[in-house]
Amino acid sequence: MNEVKSVLVVGASVAGLATAEALRRKGYTGTLTLLGAEREPPYDRPPLSKQVLSGAWEPQRARLRSTEALAALNAEWMLGDPAIGFDARRREATTAAGRTLTADAVVIATGITARTPPDQCGTRGTHVVRTLEDATALRADLLSARRVVVIGDGVLGAETAATARRMGLDVTLAGPQPAPMTEQLGPLVAAHLADLHRRNGVVVRGGVLVDALDTHRDRVTGVRLSDGTDLDADVVVTAVGCAPATGWLRNSGLHLDDGVVCDAFCRAAEGVWAVGDVARWHHEGLGRLLRLENRTNAAEQALAVASDILGTGRPYTPVPYFWTDQFDAKLQIHGIASADARAEIVEGDPHDGRFLVRYTGLRGPEGVLGWNLPKQTRLQRALLTDHFTRPQQPATP
Repeated sequence: MNEVKSVLVVGASVAGLATAEALRRKGYTGTLTLLGAEREPPYDRPPLSKQVLSGAWEPQRARLRSTEALAALNAEWMLGDPAIGFDARRREATTAAGRTLTADAVVIATGITARTPPDQCGTRGTHVVRTLEDATALRADLLSARRVVVIGDGVLGAETAATARRMGLDVTLAGPQPAPMTEQLGPLVAAHLADLHRRNGVVVRGGVLVDALDTHRDRVTGVRLSDGTDLDADVVVTAVGCAPATGWLRNSGLHLDDGVVCDAFCRAAEGVWAVGDVARWHHEGLGRLLRLENRTNAAEQALAVASDILGTGRPYTPVPYFWTDQFDAKLQIHGIASADARAEIVEGDPHDGRFLVRYTGLRGPEGVLGWNLPKQTRLQRALLTDHFTRPQQPATP
């Protein structure tokens, strides 16, 4: 590309804000525009299912930056106006309000959207947790509820169940996996996570799907599971996964497949990059496409994209990292804790509530997980560097 004089960031959450901040830190002085679908200034999402939902934080505390810090970016903020179309060749975005925006460089940072079953639309007492508005609406309902059913046993469902239980509610966590977060953590750790929830009073129902919701006068009253069980519920929270927010990119000329498909530099097309939860890029260390839905990746990938926009980029090969807090347990995961990897406890003891797990795949160590062992977990991360940062060699015929 020629010299970049204007940058348009579509998406004003963590990834979009981090891209804008990185550009300014690296000396970019040109025009900078951030377009966001929500009216709220950029805020952090991990606290939504914990501190905001529990009431420990006022919603405003989740904001990522002060009004003064956002103003110091010298950027034009267009909030509450979602993008509805894009032409990659012309680098031109159109918005719901009828705006047409073009730039020398466009960064797609629209994230993901929560999947909502059709039978929940318009049913009072049913919720998802993706936005600040979602979290505050759910909290208001929980304050007058007694029985909660959380549908979905991934990280968001497990965190929401833990928060609701700590608020004193009767909670059932139901999902298709044998134990919560089996796909993300593997069966060994997932079994300990299920025990943690049960010890704290959560009813864990694994290996089930939802057949239907029971309602009365357009308000949910219960959940019918695929095994024939009927559960009473004042509130139902659905956390059955998210989808990359790419609907506005149909007919854009970009390659869409479980996200915006990018090369190793996170480039989706000439002058177009993707960053954060929506980006599916080629990870050279793994030799395959990868899309990550977590706070850490959104910030780190933004730095890589900003560098590439300014001509100093290099392949983005991170060691993935995410964490989750549930009851008295803080789980920190470096690398990939795949369900089919060999998992072994190498330090500590689950009965003491502190242990370290190493995940080993065909190419050697590929992940470490610490359960209330932050320092030891960081030290073990060094074992993963070669696995993720050294380009994978093609197989010998």
